[in-house]
Amino acid sequence: MLFTENILVALAGLKANIMRSLLTMLGIIIGIASVIAIMTVGNSITLIVNSTMQDLGANNLEMGVMQKSTDQTNEDGTSYGDGYVREMTDSDLITDEMIQAYKDEFPDDVQYILKMENVGDKGKVVDGNKNANVQIVGYNKDTFEFKDYKMVAGRQFLNQDFENAKKVCLVTDKFVERMYDGDSKAALGQEVEVNVSGTYYNYYIVGVYEYVEDKFSFGVSDNPTTELVIPYETARTANHNQNKGDYYFTIVTSVNTNNDDFAIKTRDFFNVNYYSRNDTYEVMVVSMTSMMDSMNSMIGMIQLALSVIAGISLVVGGIGVMNIMLVSITERTKEIGTRKALGATNSSIRMQFITESVVICVIGGIIGIILGVVLGTVAVKLMGYEAAVSAQSIIVAVAFSMAIGIFFGYYPANKAAKLNPIDALRYE
Repeated sequence: MLFTENILVALAGLKANIMRSLLTMLGIIIGIASVIAIMTVGNSITLIVNSTMQDLGANNLEMGVMQKSTDQTNEDGTSYGDGYVREMTDSDLITDEMIQAYKDEFPDDVQYILKMENVGDKGKVVDGNKNANVQIVGYNKDTFEFKDYKMVAGRQFLNQDFENAKKVCLVTDKFVERMYDGDSKAALGQEVEVNVSGTYYNYYIVGVYEYVEDKFSFGVSDNPTTELVIPYETARTANHNQNKGDYYFTIVTSVNTNNDDFAIKTRDFFNVNYYSRNDTYEVMVVSMTSMMDSMNSMIGMIQLALSVIAGISLVVGGIGVMNIMLVSITERTKEIGTRKALGATNSSIRMQFITESVVICVIGGIIGIILGVVLGTVAVKLMGYEAAVSAQSIIVAVAFSMAIGIFFGYYPANKAAKLNPIDALRYE
């Protein structure tokens, strides 16, 4: 019997027993759909994470002052330590002089030093029956040059705004929409009073910039918390941190700089020159590229673990296919005996039933792929993301369905091929 004839016979068998065939496919459908949905959600989250990290700056190094390990090691390799941690003092912080020396040491590699300081927790601006949620954030001059805010009205900060810690601010057009009916020009020059946990901060609006929704906001709110941006020095004054150093900032490197190598150079520069005699603290530097690779690896591991769990139903589905094939062979014993009496070889009988098994699994796999793509897309859309269906996972799913059909169909097919024609014809 030709291969195409085997497929047509398999399809005719499925059509004759539609309900039984669907129940047989159920395990395959659920397994494939689960794997495809998991892969779709995982791929979409990976793309969003990578996109966000790129927006934050693929050429960034995150640098911070961290506590040295307090553990010490015995001769047998076991560790001990009293766990005592000295609180961080001003002398442990990174000063502007240190940063300037660092920039002078690596003028071709360091583009920007980005600093940020929040003023308290989230606050609220209230005027009559109007209100808006804000977060007061101070950025230094480098951050403004790096971020390149898209201004809607007014101006960005001037040098004297930073140097004199002036009480000026930039607000979003979303904020203006809620507090000034969308009139950006009317907002300029207005004083806003922000209530942060009962403490009030007053700033004058000098500019309005375009609001960009956070990619991880999971849906649109009619009153989202937007950044009310002030000069870094103003934020430090509000927090009574002026004339102190920093314990954390971001370094933006040049495009041609190898970040992994430069992270080590940066760490060594600060630790050798400034922290070698510090008994408790040292500088740690992490490249954004390494963080991105780590996050992708973690998401991939979670995807794999969930896919393996979902794949268990494929094994159950395969056993179901094997069971139904054994039933089918029992029902068609006389047909097999007749074919063998007419000259059919063992291999042709074996191929016929393996083909039937593969057809069942492939059809189940296709239904599972369609269901998985729909479920994955709906899940991703509900999270507010764009779905990214993996073509590779679909190809693997089809190939895996065929493999299941062959693996679980071989035993019943081989049993049918070895039937004695006389015994088969006498079978009642």
